[in-house]
Amino acid sequence: MRVLLLYPLFPKSFWSFDKALELIGRKVSLPPLGMITVAAILPQTWEFRLVDRNVRFETEADWEWADLVIISGMIVQKPDMVHLIREAKRRGKLVAAGGPYVTSVPDAAQEAGVDFLVLDEGEITLPLLVEALSRGETSGVLRANGEKPDVTTTPVPRFDLLDLNAYNEMSVQFSRGCPFQCEFCDIIVLYGRKPRTKTPAQMIAELQALYDLGWRRSVFMVDDNFIGNKRNVKLMLRELVPWMVAHDYPFRFATEASVDLAQDEELLDLMVEANFGGVFLGIETPDTESLALTQKFQNTRNSLIESVQKINQAGLSVMAGFILGFDDEKPGAGDRIIEFVEATAIPKAMFGMLQALPNTALWKRLQKEGRLLEENQETQGHQMALMNFVPTRPVEELAREYVNCFWELYEPERYLARVHRHFMNMKPAPHKVPFRMLDLVEMKAVLTICWRQGIKRSTRFQFWGQLFSIIRRNPKMFVPYLSNCALLEHFIQYRQSVREEVEAQLAEYLANKPKPQSLAVLSS
Repeated sequence: MRVLLLYPLFPKSFWSFDKALELIGRKVSLPPLGMITVAAILPQTWEFRLVDRNVRFETEADWEWADLVIISGMIVQKPDMVHLIREAKRRGKLVAAGGPYVTSVPDAAQEAGVDFLVLDEGEITLPLLVEALSRGETSGVLRANGEKPDVTTTPVPRFDLLDLNAYNEMSVQFSRGCPFQCEFCDIIVLYGRKPRTKTPAQMIAELQALYDLGWRRSVFMVDDNFIGNKRNVKLMLRELVPWMVAHDYPFRFATEASVDLAQDEELLDLMVEANFGGVFLGIETPDTESLALTQKFQNTRNSLIESVQKINQAGLSVMAGFILGFDDEKPGAGDRIIEFVEATAIPKAMFGMLQALPNTALWKRLQKEGRLLEENQETQGHQMALMNFVPTRPVEELAREYVNCFWELYEPERYLARVHRHFMNMKPAPHKVPFRMLDLVEMKAVLTICWRQGIKRSTRFQFWGQLFSIIRRNPKMFVPYLSNCALLEHFIQYRQSVREEVEAQLAEYLANKPKPQSLAVLSS
């Protein structure tokens, strides 16, 4: 069986970092970990060919070669996913689709003509697909029926299928699921509230596979909450640390975690020892009332500002996500987010207007209240989209606060000042990471940053002053500091895109005020 794995296009987003990646000759930040895990779960006697359309497009030779086409993706990848299903069927190919989006909302894939819906987690449903094909079946809906797989049986992903030079970071996964109950989150719907973890040996085997392929750059642990099972993550880190020492620290790690990480000093120390350099936190809002209403109680138990500062000072660069539009949110929420980001000196602060994702507690509540908007359901998960429900604040007020957040925080001088404060506050790692000479592409990138930010733009005096300050007072932070300076090339363009896109949507919204979707339609 020859299997063509197709990964759909992502829209431009906060995390795409296009202009920054161009500087270093990379095309995409992260690879499609789900697709290479699918390839590892399926029979290894089969042949596989992976096409990540964010790196390159498939050719007619790829289509001709394939006996089976497998497509997977997230909600924001829906347009290209539907396109690919139709293209495969036009060529008479057998098509299977799965992943987070199709599991949540299978309708679009079915309407596009997909043959097999492989829903839920692949460790359970991919073997069902293999069995169906062996019986000569040509269609079906394969589900786990509420069962969650034991991820200790998940094989090492097929990293060998990737064009490693195209990606800025590699992805691995240690756990699935999250113990919390945030109303707007679909992770607990898809993967449950009981975090399931791999064994330390599995994690080491995956990292060894990357090492053997020659990877020596960053690795992102894509867990939605890396510390959901603190006992198991500590066990893993205690084995990871000596492996990293023995291999001369070949990787720098980053991950996502809940903000209660700040209250566990042992875990913080272990992460830093293992060469973790960054962590993404879902802050959402500094407004305690909104946090309680959306059931994000873990963010209300301690000072958020102090928690961020503690994590940063321990040696982890903090990235954070924020949301506007919670019910009963008071005016000026955007300004309060700006104040919070400045107070904590978080360089990468991502914003979004609240979206009701399918099957979440928020979705179900708004459905009962008749507040979902039929016109806006296609924009779910898109970072520059207006809300897909009727909020308790005026949409125009929310949209303007959202645009203002981006415009203010990614003003060049303000951003660079925040990056400087952030890395000046970080404690260097306790171990010595080997020195590596920059290659020609990286050297060219450094010179381009120095030219644009240190000579061409009005940031010139600030740039050089801060750069020499880092070299003099916290030299071990020089590389991550300069890397974050490089991201300004993306943010300058992205904040302009946010302004244009949201203002265009707002103008259309005001011209055609949408009406709440009826309960009858929502229930059908």
